[in-house]
Amino acid sequence: MTEGPRRRARILWLSSTEVPPLLERLCEATEGGVLTRLSSPEDVEQALDRGIVELLVVDADGNFDERLALCRSMKTDPFNSVVPVVFHSRESRMERIEAAFEAGADEFLNGSHSDRERALRLRMVVERAARDVSVHPTTMLPGTRIIQHDIRRRMDSGERFAVCYADIDAFKEFNDKHSYHRGDRVIWLVSMILRDTVRRLSRRGFVGHVGGDDFIFTLPVADMEPVAREIIDAFDTLMPLQYEEEDRARGFFLAEDRQGNIREMPLMTLSIGAVTNVKRHFSHPGRVGELASEMKTYAKTKEGSVFVVDRRADKPRAARAYPGSAAGAE
Repeated sequence: MTEGPRRRARILWLSSTEVPPLLERLCEATEGGVLTRLSSPEDVEQALDRGIVELLVVDADGNFDERLALCRSMKTDPFNSVVPVVFHSRESRMERIEAAFEAGADEFLNGSHSDRERALRLRMVVERAARDVSVHPTTMLPGTRIIQHDIRRRMDSGERFAVCYADIDAFKEFNDKHSYHRGDRVIWLVSMILRDTVRRLSRRGFVGHVGGDDFIFTLPVADMEPVAREIIDAFDTLMPLQYEEEDRARGFFLAEDRQGNIREMPLMTLSIGAVTNVKRHFSHPGRVGELASEMKTYAKTKEGSVFVVDRRADKPRAARAYPGSAAGAE
């Protein structure tokens, strides 16, 4: 089993020219930082798909319109909008500076700035992003602030969307028995299942980490059930591998409870509760999160890995439950 990632800052330089010295110095000052030069927007998009990027610096002196379009695309993408984008130019052209900020750029370093001012501005962008995004250190997924921002954005857009709350069942028992180190590895593994599945099946999807073993993913209603089924299938395939072979074979493991008694502890499963705005109107992101959490709690009353959807409208109706495998799901 691969270890969960240590925090390594990934800084991208989009240009056909050599990396500016100030970027090299920034990377040296960031423990474990990795600096990569890429030559095209397509290369940047592939890098974003492969993992977390902390900063993108764009050479504004070449292919400006193409790179402006990349910035605009990133800032409208739920996954990549939190990545700071900085334009860098040896010149000082006001029309380009205005266009970059209108496209969503976080900063524009230009010829009127001294080397020291450029370095300070660049460092402030990185520090501000780390403070405002508040990613989880284990998963590097956005936290509650960005989750609420994504829900609000979907509410304001008028789209039909779903908010899905995922929780790992019996995680505490596993963590108590096998240590927080292996527990963090499980959290990281689940985050990768969620991120990769949502990204692959729903280009307009988003994944956030509420904290602990709780996650939220949001996506268009049409993508909800295929994504949830795929997540559960992947979870049920990979999670048993976190246990010893004999524990997998018998479907539980033995551990002491707080009274010192040996008990049969269940293997981990995944509960997903979803709420949509198909038959309901939401006025605040917090209320959406509460309802999704309520459905997650209901899902946890079912056996195995389960996905349930809130079908209520003005008059409450019973939720529909979906078994934990694609073969049995509706």
